[in-house]
Amino acid sequence: MTERSRVQGRAARALLGAGAALLAATAIPAQAAADELTLYTTREPALIQPLISAFSAQSNIKVNTVFVKDGLLERVKAEGARSPADVLMTVDIGNLMDLVDGGVTQPVKSAALESAIPANLRGADGQWFSLSLRARVLYADKNLPLTSFRYEDLANPKYKGKVCIRSGQHPYNTALVASLIAHDGEAKAEQWLRGVKANLARKATGGDRDVARDILGGICDVGLANSYYVGQMKSAKEGTDARKWGDAIKVVRPTFANAKSGGTHVNISGAAVAKNAPQRANAVKLLEFLVSEPAQALYAQTNYEYPVRKGVALDPIIGQTIGELKVDPLPLTEIAKYRKQASALVDKVGFDQ
Repeated sequence: MTERSRVQGRAARALLGAGAALLAATAIPAQAAADELTLYTTREPALIQPLISAFSAQSNIKVNTVFVKDGLLERVKAEGARSPADVLMTVDIGNLMDLVDGGVTQPVKSAALESAIPANLRGADGQWFSLSLRARVLYADKNLPLTSFRYEDLANPKYKGKVCIRSGQHPYNTALVASLIAHDGEAKAEQWLRGVKANLARKATGGDRDVARDILGGICDVGLANSYYVGQMKSAKEGTDARKWGDAIKVVRPTFANAKSGGTHVNISGAAVAKNAPQRANAVKLLEFLVSEPAQALYAQTNYEYPVRKGVALDPIIGQTIGELKVDPLPLTEIAKYRKQASALVDKVGFDQ
């Protein structure tokens, strides 16, 4: 779904889900034992395996990890009450809210989760929880005299022909547009999209690292991308393309023009306990572990993500290149409810054309 609208993405997942439904009727995995749990995740298993291994070593609970690239909601719905899923893990607040809205999660009351995760980064009813953060930051030519930036500035005519960005329909960007709608209203968000489109140096396409690549190549001067890619690029082997891209940019944490908080827009990786979790207690233990200080440190060290828990050290590359993060306090649920409007606006202005 990388380059599709959320509407198109849901349709595609529905088709995949139909196949999953047929399989689920005859191929439901066996229930996990009492000292096990089953994790359904859209995150690449390699990214979370260090965390899972640490949890199992501490708790003696085995985690059966099932990677579900597409159609997670449809699969869990098709499995129904017989689903072996205990924890549902995904990236992007929109994907997580789809699970909640789809009725496949259940509320959890946990002092450990509530004390570790700020209120704006979890469901008020305990249906979902953020586990790590990725900020939507500005990549800029390292020679530009930039020390601060507002998201709205990307539409300033002075950047005409100087902006690179991936598809507006990518979840990372629709979430940002949804945030702009929540802050400023739909009319101003549309005006911003039109301004950014007019400033594009090339078609809105590719990935976040391509923004850094094209800054190095002289195609553009600035662009928006996720913070953790900075760690990936700057930690790459000397002389590789990725390292050259990372060394070509400086990174600035943008803020919103009308927000008194001065916070930066973030998206998340997060999880929820499945509605029919056979091992609910173990599921809660896993979530509580994932927001503990040791696990949050692993998120920072392994994936270059920002910890959701305060007081946990950043990866040195992220700390030195981007610095401590002040998160926009707008609740993610407030942002998520404007996702459909954001997607429609991207299409309305022909942003990706």
